[in-house]
Amino acid sequence: MESRPSRAPARRRTSVVLVDDHPVVRDGLAFLLGEQPDFEVLGQAADPEGALQVIETVGPDLLVLDLSLQGHDAIPLIEQLKARHPQLRILVMSMHDEDLYAERLLDLGVHGYVMKQEEPSEFLRALRRVAAGGIHMSDRLTSRMAGRMRRGARSAGPAAAHLTPREQAVLQLVARGLGTREIAASLGMGAKTVDSHRRNIREKLGLATATDLVRYAVRWVASTPGDQDDEP
Repeated sequence: MESRPSRAPARRRTSVVLVDDHPVVRDGLAFLLGEQPDFEVLGQAADPEGALQVIETVGPDLLVLDLSLQGHDAIPLIEQLKARHPQLRILVMSMHDEDLYAERLLDLGVHGYVMKQEEPSEFLRALRRVAAGGIHMSDRLTSRMAGRMRRGARSAGPAAAHLTPREQAVLQLVARGLGTREIAASLGMGAKTVDSHRRNIREKLGLATATDLVRYAVRWVASTPGDQDDEP
């Protein structure tokens, strides 16, 4: 009896929730993602209350969030989500120029910012970048932030290049929004060792608080050459 070749296991799709107060935008994004082999839309919402409810119900991997919901910005919602669902990946879409909001939102812990005026291919690139654990910004904003970091490094002392390889690995995972336990599991070390690395990093970089560390990590990863993922 001939044996049949075994099939490769199906690739798990990234689950997505769409939050936008315009139904035509949500439906358009849902249609676009429905044609992609690596995403599935589990729910939609038009306001913060609906967003919290659907996220609690379906537990998505990733949230696509309009910055303006019914005349109010979504920053309070982002703060709630970071407290309740710290592992949720968030990509913000907005008609507002990134110069106005992108850096502030990155400081709050979102993982990407893309303008609604972009082509669908750029939106998919951003979504895949965030789904893969990275940070997405436009090339223009990344270049500007990298230049500011270089100037700051020259004036403020040691930069991330002075960290040990292990400390850089921890810093990369901090940028992805992982907590101490998740970093420990990812790198195969104890939680106390991770906390020690975090303290050492802050001391070497002159960072006063844990929030400063996260902010620095996000900007460092975004400005690191060769840190862009290709689309599948």
